[in-house]
Amino acid sequence: MGNFLAGKVVAVTGAGRGIGRAVALACAKEGASVVVNDYGVGVDGGEPHSEIAEAVVKEITTAGGQAVAVADDISTMDGGQRVIDTALARYGRLDGAVCVAGILRERMLFNMSEEEWDPVVATHLKGTFTVFRAASAVMRRQRGGTLIGFTSGNHQGSVSQANYAAAKGGVISLVRSAALGLHKYGVTANAVAPVARTRMSAGVPTELTEIGEPEDVAPLVVYLLSDSARAEQITGQVYTVAGPKVAVWAQPRELRAAYAEGAWTPEQLAEALPGSVGQDPMPMLERLKEMAEAAARKDRPNA
Repeated sequence: MGNFLAGKVVAVTGAGRGIGRAVALACAKEGASVVVNDYGVGVDGGEPHSEIAEAVVKEITTAGGQAVAVADDISTMDGGQRVIDTALARYGRLDGAVCVAGILRERMLFNMSEEEWDPVVATHLKGTFTVFRAASAVMRRQRGGTLIGFTSGNHQGSVSQANYAAAKGGVISLVRSAALGLHKYGVTANAVAPVARTRMSAGVPTELTEIGEPEDVAPLVVYLLSDSARAEQITGQVYTVAGPKVAVWAQPRELRAAYAEGAWTPEQLAEALPGSVGQDPMPMLERLKEMAEAAARKDRPNA
């Protein structure tokens, strides 16, 4: 056992499989007591099995670590609260909350139903909010702690996962809001956008050229939870992990502006918008063109 997180208490949602499991195991290996949350559902959000979280707890305790299972649905306020309450009841404090839980329901936007939209947004975005909400109240009182949300490169947009992309974009804004609102209380908040081989990535229709394993993601999460990251005041950031690659995303900012004398007219905008304000090229559109060309050649396109 290591000591990078010695004495800390960390709650991890979606910790029964994939990246969440790897994060929970890594945190325990580095000395943290871990609340293992997993509702135990399939990749589409169906058929929950409570023993999924218990199995990870057994792995941790067998290796000499400390862990407790919470098989609650964090898309509900009560479920998110119970994850945090369990940490306090069992270990007396909370130092980190990591929200990995997620599901997929893929469909083109023009065919997507409410039943395909709501559960995805509820699990990814609301599920991060419910845990952040409960955890931030504790961390505010403690004057310290770390929140980590999980997003995706798909926050740039997605051809057939508008629900997932919208939720992941929302997670980034939630993380930035938490970073701003909780900074004065000594609480940090960051987001991780992993590229790893999991149940959720198995159906990606492109050949990912930069991809790793769930275990590749865990060290960054451990670092962000640590006193070392807090000493550097790392907050409000979005990091990608893809195998050996770690990257940081740019903060949103204005690129160019133009000003009218008085109110704009449509005619003035027709001249100024293309000419002086312009556009910020959308990398995903270019990738779509490359994918279409590859498909025409009957190749599996790279991404």
